[in-house]
Amino acid sequence: MKLNNEEIRKILPHRYPFLLIDRVTECEPGVHAEAIKCVSAGEPYFQGHFPDQPVMPGVLIIEALAQTGAVAMLSLPENKGKLALFGGIKNARFKKMVVPGDILTLRCDIIQTKGSVGTGTAVATVDGAVAAKAELMFVLTEAQGNEQDDKGSL
Repeated sequence: MKLNNEEIRKILPHRYPFLLIDRVTECEPGVHAEAIKCVSAGEPYFQGHFPDQPVMPGVLIIEALAQTGAVAMLSLPENKGKLALFGGIKNARFKKMVVPGDILTLRCDIIQTKGSVGTGTAVATVDGAVAAKAELMFVLTEAQGNEQDDKGSL
C-alpha cells in the first residue's frame, strides 16, 4: 500500500510543521512501513539548527521514524482513530548528518506487539547510507477529541 500526504493525514493526527513524512512508499499494516521525507531548506528548525550549517535535528529524524511506524500500526482496521504514543527509545545511533536537499528514506519494522504495546526497529537512510537507527517502543491509545483539520494538530 502506498499513501500520499492527504492519505497520511487521515491516519496520523500530526500537521505542519510536525508531520515529518511526505509519502508512504510501502506499507504492510501491522508489519512494516517505508516513507520518505524531502528535507527542504525552508524547514523552520533550520533557522536555529544551525543557521550557518543547517542540520536536521536527530530527535526529528527519530520522530519521522516513529511516524512511519505509527502508519504501519494505525493502518490496521482495529486501530483506526487511535494514537500511537512513544513508550521508549533504545539504542538510538546517528551516523550521518541530514541536510537540506536530502531525501530521507524511513523504514520501521514492527517486531513485537502485545496488547496495546509494541516495538519496532527503525532505520533512516540518505542515498543508501544509514543516517540514524533505533528501537522504538509505542503504546496505542484511544484518541480523545479526535477532531482533526488541516490547520493544526489535536
